[in-house]
Amino acid sequence: MTEKKIIAVVGATGGQGGGLARAILDDSDGPFALRALTRDVSSARARELADRGAEVVRAVAGDEASLRKAFDGAYGAFLVTNFWEHMSPDREKQEAAAMARAADESGMAHVIWSTLEDTREYIPVGSGRLPVLLDCYNVPHFDAKAEADRYFIDAQVPATLLRTTFYWENLLGPLAPQRGEDGRLVLALPMADSALSGIAVEDIGRTAYGIFGRGGDLTGRSVNIAGEHLTGTEMAERLTRVLGEEVVYAPVPWDVLRGSGQPGAVEMANMFQFYAEVPEFAAARDLDLVRSLNPRLQSFETWATEHKEALTGA
Repeated sequence: MTEKKIIAVVGATGGQGGGLARAILDDSDGPFALRALTRDVSSARARELADRGAEVVRAVAGDEASLRKAFDGAYGAFLVTNFWEHMSPDREKQEAAAMARAADESGMAHVIWSTLEDTREYIPVGSGRLPVLLDCYNVPHFDAKAEADRYFIDAQVPATLLRTTFYWENLLGPLAPQRGEDGRLVLALPMADSALSGIAVEDIGRTAYGIFGRGGDLTGRSVNIAGEHLTGTEMAERLTRVLGEEVVYAPVPWDVLRGSGQPGAVEMANMFQFYAEVPEFAAARDLDLVRSLNPRLQSFETWATEHKEALTGA
């Protein structure tokens, strides 16, 4: 029997990495074996992966020594950072640089770096359209990841740049439909009349699995992904069908969100304005390509049906 190729997955107990970890484990007859990288090998999620046959290894995104050890002997790796843990673009870039150096030194055949577009290529900083954040960013968690792409490109790491998008899981928290004064459920989003490119976080990992399955075919390339492109009205229509009661869409002005005082509100408003005002973002996401990589790609309605109880109870 041919020995399986090891895929080292950063954040294997999290959202994106967890989706890939489960995709590898679910395909027990497939060509890959899971090496789950996590800071806490004793956590419940880590133990669950170990119980399913994964090799669980302690590694920290910014700790190059632990990454080199974790990448040793691996065929490939899935690399992701968690900006919202610290909200520091500098730290995010430092972590990405450490991962790129460790990946380069390991000699792995294929790396997937989970990243995003640089919004400044579409809306110049200081143009007056968006508030400037941290002196040089429109949307720090987009722009810093895009800057970090250079670490992989310059080192000539055989990498696929996996450009992600809005998680539908965000609708299970503060963005969930809320009941208005008239008793109707209201989906309030700062998207005006534009379509939002969304995806189930599980499908990010599943699509990454499909990319690894293509061998080296997609190294040196960007793969931009989404599950569906829907306006707020279209999302409300689908939620109406799923929840069995009317859901109406209410567009939230970006400046209202910026002035809400919520943590990260200005950055989030800038992000939604970028989504709404830059149609190239959705146009770059070929859903047929994503489906070819991930035949189980969920539509928004399929995802909402699976999370109906959480949406109703939010």
